[in-house]
Amino acid sequence: MKRSGVVFRICVVLCAAALCHSLVTRAATSAQSSWTIDNVLKQMDMQAADFHSLTADMERTKVTVVVNDKSTESGRISVRRDDKMRIEVTQPDARTILRDGDTFYIYNPKIHRVEQYNLGKKKSLVDQFLLLGFGTSGSSLKESYTITLQGEETLDNRKALRLELLPKTEEVRKQLSKIQLWLDESTWLPVQQQFFETGSGDYFIIRYRNMNRNVRIPDSEFKPHWPHGTTKVEPQA
Repeated sequence: MKRSGVVFRICVVLCAAALCHSLVTRAATSAQSSWTIDNVLKQMDMQAADFHSLTADMERTKVTVVVNDKSTESGRISVRRDDKMRIEVTQPDARTILRDGDTFYIYNPKIHRVEQYNLGKKKSLVDQFLLLGFGTSGSSLKESYTITLQGEETLDNRKALRLELLPKTEEVRKQLSKIQLWLDESTWLPVQQQFFETGSGDYFIIRYRNMNRNVRIPDSEFKPHWPHGTTKVEPQA
């Protein structure tokens, strides 16, 4: 497996948890929105300074266009600003995805195995996917993407601004052609993300609900403790 493929697989799995059965519950884009891209990015800068942690329910739908196949999984995410994250996938197949600094773990209880990845120099690349909208400043987003404000929509009865992000680096463009990001105007947290894979046209959408910002999450939540007898493997990049 090539290193870029491993990083992309981590990003897809980590971003995992899946959107609802309907891919998007959109209202028509508001042509009267007073927001500009500069205003949005400045607001993101201000909100990023105050972001420390988040918990939320997640749903992820992967769509394979050529065969019109859809698969959905759901779970819960906990994120802390200090490079820590935990995703508990509960449906349809349980697994734990854990980040502790530069190390990622993917634990599969069905086969009693955990995969361990060291990000190394790929940390900043993974962060572009993993932390997209979670305390991301507007200035850092602008460094990595060409950004277009596509309007105002309503998701889950909440007003959201939809941004389209085009990757600036060749490394990211090899994996993703574009990303769409919906930001809740009341919290400035992502309510939805949509990732379009390069070449295939396949995409996946992640929806976040029941979000709690800046809650206390203990260190124990992010420790790699696995049941006795778990086999650990370190796939080669």
